[in-house]
Amino acid sequence: MTDYGSFPGARPRRLRTTPVMRRMVAETRLHPADLILPAFVREGISEPVAISAMPGVYQHTLDTLRKAAVEAVAAGVSGIMLFGVPEDAKKDAAGTAGTDPDGILQVALRAVREEVGDDLVVMSDLCLDEFTDHGHCGVLDAEGRVDNDATLERYAEMAQVQADAGAHVVGPSGMMDGQVGVIRDALDGIGREDVSILAYTVKYASAFFGPFREAVGSSLQGDRKTYQQDYANTRESLRELALDLAEGADMVMVKPAGPYLDILAKVAESSDVPVAAYQISGEYAMVEAAAEKGWIDREQAILESLTGIKRAGAQMILTYWATEAAQNLSRQ
Repeated sequence: MTDYGSFPGARPRRLRTTPVMRRMVAETRLHPADLILPAFVREGISEPVAISAMPGVYQHTLDTLRKAAVEAVAAGVSGIMLFGVPEDAKKDAAGTAGTDPDGILQVALRAVREEVGDDLVVMSDLCLDEFTDHGHCGVLDAEGRVDNDATLERYAEMAQVQADAGAHVVGPSGMMDGQVGVIRDALDGIGREDVSILAYTVKYASAFFGPFREAVGSSLQGDRKTYQQDYANTRESLRELALDLAEGADMVMVKPAGPYLDILAKVAESSDVPVAAYQISGEYAMVEAAAEKGWIDREQAILESLTGIKRAGAQMILTYWATEAAQNLSRQ
């Protein structure tokens, strides 16, 4: 009698014979609605500015940002995460441009909401690094260290201003202790219980952020290792998750995505709120650079990397390929 639990009775290749067969039995399905587009808007430019380390990605004007938002809606993308790039002269030690109601990020939020309304979930990066002259994610103390609790006061103000400007979701990315709870209290204090918090729960001090520094015109000197996580650690990530959930996070995120699929899987297994992952600038740049040299199939590499992130447990993926990938998925 044939043993169907082993070869030759067991032939898994039977379920790989045709494209339609493979599609039918696929365990993970990537959909345009899974995707969120990060976008940069820069003050004081009349034409979009190419980001050299991220081919195909630009610092937008308000007009081209509106267009990108409309294209994302048409492609079926669920959200857009906005990052503001102020004029250098407006940067200062406290990042006051980040809480100015007429600062570039708030102006951009209003413009996108005016353009697409609720057809796109409009998200806002809640951090000071783009707006400080020292490039850190918080205010500094007298010895030049990032002052956690003083920074929280700035984050509370920033959350309120972003909510007033139209953000559906705020994304505190600075990795300050207690940031989610302080922001929740600040939002609730002005009657904005409707605004969600996407907590940057796991954000590693990663070399893969390199191209992002160009994208936001970062003024950073040194590194962020005293507040972003050590990439050697796992338990620390789950502790951060427990704290963010206890403080009221509506969604949680792992960043970067690709190098940390093991962490993403653990967070997804432990979280009772939706889980996002951010495929960051360095991940994007590596694929684009290899594809430019003809070393990999660009479209297939994009699809494979995004599917891997979803397979690991992400329900939402922030990726600079969001609109393009959504368009390609819709054609399949």
